Amino acid sequence: MPSADNRNTKWKGSRDAWLDAAFELLLESGVDSVRILPLAKRLELSRTSFYWFFKDREALLHALIERWRQKNTQGLVGQTQAYAETITEAILNVFDCWLDPALFDSQLEFAIRSWALQSPDVSQAIEQADETRIEALTQMFVRFGYEPLAANVRGRTIYLTQIGYISLNCPETLELRMQRIPSYVEIFTGQPPQAHDLRRFHARHAYTPQDG
Repeated sequence: MPSADNRNTKWKGSRDAWLDAAFELLLESGVDSVRILPLAKRLELSRTSFYWFFKDREALLHALIERWRQKNTQGLVGQTQAYAETITEAILNVFDCWLDPALFDSQLEFAIRSWALQSPDVSQAIEQADETRIEALTQMFVRFGYEPLAANVRGRTIYLTQIGYISLNCPETLELRMQRIPSYVEIFTGQPPQAHDLRRFHARHAYTPQDG
């Protein structure tokens, strides 16, 4: 016999289910589409069940921002702090973010930045996230012996290049991106990546270089 908790979950869903559905709508149609009734229809739940988890739509939107912050900002910061023996290996750890949505979701980043154009609060959250991420990249370079100003410029260059990719929604095949990555590493660090570092990077992303 189902437990009371299971019956309640089936009736009202879960907080994560409501957030997942909200993210889907945000990505599909923008923040104006993230409303309680469309979410309830998508989840096949009653509208009133929403209020078990959120006070109102505004609370849901705040939860979306917090989840984005935890996913993308913490994902990127974590990669800047991952173990690396050289700065080129450290940069490739960061580049994992641009290829693995589990670490950094570029579509979500685009959606949040689009939302920020019509919301001062979200714009402020973006500014704080940018500052935190650039500082993490800066400190990564400092750990490998770069002077603070040079470290900051390199960190900003890496970050703003990727945000440019996201904001312009630049199409790029995996093959083309992988071909460009060694040059990006050398430009950003002043050092070419080692062959064994690239092999590990390729393996992490199930990529096999084409011959020639």
